Amino acid sequence: MVRGTFLPSPGVGVVNYQTWFSFAFAALLGIAPSFAADAKSGYVLDVPVPLGSQSATHLLDQLDQLAKSAPTDGRLDLVLRYGSDVSGGDATAFEDALKLARAVTSDRLRSLRVISLVQGKVNGHSILPILASDAILMSAGGQLSGASAGESAPDETILLTYQSVAARRGLFPKPVVNVLVDPDVELAWVSLVDGGKTFAAGDELVKLRETGQVLGEEVWSGPGVPGTLTADQLRSAKIAAGIVETLDDAAEVLDLAQITPVQPDAVGDVAQGVLLEIAGSVSRNRVRRWQSNLNGSLSDQDTNTWLITFDCIGGDLDQSASLASLFAIPEPPLRTVVGYISGEARSDSALLAVSCKPLYMSKDAILGGIGADEISLTDIGNHDELIESIARATKRPAGLIRGLLCAELEVYRYINKKTGKIKYATPAELVAEAEDPELERGRWEKGDRIEMGEGLSADRAIELGLADGVSDSLDDVARRVGMSEVPKTVSDRGLVRFVERLGRSQGLMMILLMVGFIALSAEMNAPGISVPGFLALVCFGLFFWMNYLAGTAEWLELVLLILGLACIALEVLVIPGFGVFGIGGLIMTIASIVLMSQTFVIPHNSYQLAVITRGIWAALGSLLGLFGGFVLMRQFFPHLPLFRHLIMEAPDVEAIDQAEKLADFSALLHQTGITTTPLRPSGKARFGDQIVQVVSDGSMVEKGAPVTVVEVKGAKIVVEG
Repeated sequence: MVRGTFLPSPGVGVVNYQTWFSFAFAALLGIAPSFAADAKSGYVLDVPVPLGSQSATHLLDQLDQLAKSAPTDGRLDLVLRYGSDVSGGDATAFEDALKLARAVTSDRLRSLRVISLVQGKVNGHSILPILASDAILMSAGGQLSGASAGESAPDETILLTYQSVAARRGLFPKPVVNVLVDPDVELAWVSLVDGGKTFAAGDELVKLRETGQVLGEEVWSGPGVPGTLTADQLRSAKIAAGIVETLDDAAEVLDLAQITPVQPDAVGDVAQGVLLEIAGSVSRNRVRRWQSNLNGSLSDQDTNTWLITFDCIGGDLDQSASLASLFAIPEPPLRTVVGYISGEARSDSALLAVSCKPLYMSKDAILGGIGADEISLTDIGNHDELIESIARATKRPAGLIRGLLCAELEVYRYINKKTGKIKYATPAELVAEAEDPELERGRWEKGDRIEMGEGLSADRAIELGLADGVSDSLDDVARRVGMSEVPKTVSDRGLVRFVERLGRSQGLMMILLMVGFIALSAEMNAPGISVPGFLALVCFGLFFWMNYLAGTAEWLELVLLILGLACIALEVLVIPGFGVFGIGGLIMTIASIVLMSQTFVIPHNSYQLAVITRGIWAALGSLLGLFGGFVLMRQFFPHLPLFRHLIMEAPDVEAIDQAEKLADFSALLHQTGITTTPLRPSGKARFGDQIVQVVSDGSMVEKGAPVTVVEVKGAKIVVEG
């Protein structure tokens, strides 16, 4: 909702000075400019209500800093915002309000053009600085009521001061000022018989009525009640420049491309908090642990800042969304959530990063781009409300946040033809809320598409307003946000953090698998020794735990690994040859190792394809340890005194052959007999008076069935039924 227009004072609309100032002042305050070269911009500060001595001094310091940074050939537009939830203006001391009002109208702040934005009901002496403003904007629910609410009795000195301050700006007529200060005065907007309209109060109003000069009148405030001026009244009298609901609406009325909030630090407050490292991938169990640790840190009332570092590939948009809402809108005693991308923040982890304000990046960091989670347009739609709330809270473009998450979105840079304001949106989003889409589209000049599919560099992210600065180290980030040193890490056990850091080493993972498979080979070659088996168990356990803490392994992968190794052991130790158990075991083992290195099952983009390729090669390389171990054990260990005891002695073939020759069953070849036991597949059969041990050719033979000897090899007699 936007009502009213505003004509800038001479010099404010000059094109060139705003360009220089916007970038210089943005650099000073850590705000990333994202507007066209000829765009006009302004800033907003929130006025605390009630206004105290300390907060007034702090606010004046900020105004002085703004004034010193303003251009020499124009004035800086500054909005002093009185929020919709203001209350307690009657507790504002007159001296504190007067100090601010005098400063606003003084020469020292003449480089600022101050606009008061009243979004709620303001009373007491908090009204006085509003009267000192160059212009006033009101929201529909804004009101000015009872400036003397904090006084026990009317004071003529206070009334004269209000009149003097208002006269310097000329926005509020004297009768209006009188009724705000003195509740006994009646105020009316009078239509005169000569065609004019004027405000009249008190004795002057009585005189106009008695002399018959009043053609009509609208009583704004009756006698004996505190004077209350609504937004509609102030706008109808052209005291207020317009009625607006948001900063974007205010920018429209003021002919500005944007109004950027300047968040004041609490007076005397020191940034204290904890550090959370988000590395690897995003998963449900990790997010739960992060949330629990962060919420636990708030039990210390001194904690007012969270410092979050990112080197993350994403993995679960839903989980990232739940954590992002916690970062974007911090609740007391938390004041700030600071982000630092040391490596990368891809896929859904980009949403976590841009939810932090401020967000710093290392020089070589990457924000956004394809990662571990494939995010579709439907996923974006499901989280659209959250993205909008994050964009509002962090003052980042919602269109760009969507583009970071989903490469399918075509986000363009649009420039308002009138104000130079920049907007990032898809063609559909640009006119989504417009009553006349064609008219709205005509107001904007379409620029280049913003390419974000491969992620954004630090400089590009800052240019687009998605990041706030470049930093070389975490120490530097901590100092920038007012910390004396990097805070302690949130209360995870030190062992967990140590294992997580180890788990980010691909080389260590490969070594664990290789050693585990070699040790498993040793145990299979010499069952019962136990030491190699125990070592294999430790290696596989550490491998699973590291990946579990990294968020890429769940119990399914562990079950697959155990079943795969069990099937391979069955094939080697129990069932001779290489069949179903061997092939199935290899497939399950490879699948478990690959799945432990990623959060997805089937790759959907080039990044995921590269991840799964690395995982397959790691699995195949690790399995070489299994077969290489067999070769090593068989070929070399028997000749090494240190390892000779690990290998069972090879059977004496000649001795076995000699033993088999002691019993000669060649005479039974082609004879027929009767089984005396079932053959499953071995058993016994009678040939004449002789009962011997036989084995069937593979089929099962019942007891008492006739069988014929088809092969005799030493003591082995093969029959068929």
